[in-house]
Amino acid sequence: MSIRPYRDIVRRKSRKIRVGNVEVGGDAPITVQSMTNTITGDAKATIAQIRRLEDAGADIVRVSCPDEDSTKALRKIVNASKVPIVADIHFHYKRAIEAAKAGAACLRINPGNIGSAQRVKDVVQAAKDHGCSMRIGVNAGSLERDLLERFGEPCPEAMVESAQRHMRILEDNDFFEFKISVKASDVFLAVAAYQGLADACDYPLHLGVTEAGGMIPGTVKSSIGIGMLLWSGIGDTLRVSLSAEPEEEIRVGFDILKSLNLRHRGVNVISCPSCARQGFNVIETVQKLEERLKHIATPMSLSIIGCVVNGPGEARETDIGFTGGGAGAGAGMIYLNGKPVYKLDNASLIDHVVELCEKKAAEIEAARAPVPAAAQ
Repeated sequence: MSIRPYRDIVRRKSRKIRVGNVEVGGDAPITVQSMTNTITGDAKATIAQIRRLEDAGADIVRVSCPDEDSTKALRKIVNASKVPIVADIHFHYKRAIEAAKAGAACLRINPGNIGSAQRVKDVVQAAKDHGCSMRIGVNAGSLERDLLERFGEPCPEAMVESAQRHMRILEDNDFFEFKISVKASDVFLAVAAYQGLADACDYPLHLGVTEAGGMIPGTVKSSIGIGMLLWSGIGDTLRVSLSAEPEEEIRVGFDILKSLNLRHRGVNVISCPSCARQGFNVIETVQKLEERLKHIATPMSLSIIGCVVNGPGEARETDIGFTGGGAGAGAGMIYLNGKPVYKLDNASLIDHVVELCEKKAAEIEAARAPVPAAAQ
């Protein structure tokens, strides 16, 4: 029996589209998205939240445009944003046209609920005229009535058929710059729908388990569903839907990608759950370090282990490590690039590790910087 290499993820081959200056699909990196929850018409508040999302690492940000005040504010929002803005549109085709004119990089729509064929054609023409891509967003909670009557309930087959209907509408209008999502709050339903859709088309897929819940249950459900799909090679962009601050969605999204070795951002903290052997308060230390290291975007690994049972082994595999010396011990060992270097007092641990991580980030970024032509 042949066993696939355990770290080998072969991504599904999809066509590539653009969301503003960000590529989605094909060989492009898997992107992480979130959505603002401010009143879009309040441009100042919305821009402030987008700025926090940018700082957290968001590649793309979606804003809801339910009314004319939203699309009126959209140009100011787009101009202030460093990342592409997706306009979330439901039912009102004029909002989609206004959003395209205001500079939205992408329109999130369901062509089937925009209205008549002429209205869909008008929206598509606006997207073409202003360089917008689109996302077809199918949701188990809002399937077409005839599909629910035929299938009896939301199911993978109904969701895939709904997506294909919307695909045909855009294709019939000679528009192919779109990605698709088939989200559900049920993990099994979402995964099966995406698997079916992945076999049915080559468009980029936007992953998500919708209405996943609060921080902990939502993270668990999203990690299982999105993780299963990514591990099998399905997915080109993702949003973790949490009843939490949008920045947390970005952090969880990157943690899912980091766990699968698909993309790395920031400090990957490897830490033990702690026990009676710990030489310092591991849980409190890790909580403080995670908060103080949020500003570092450079990928690196950090191990924080309470004792010498697994500590030295974990530290050998990380850029920076700290291992406790045992219960009651007043100092632990600092590891750099996998090697023990010096002892450190527990009281100095947090400040010192933050300093080491910042120094490491600066070194990595300096090594990445292009060499000036005059120095070559």
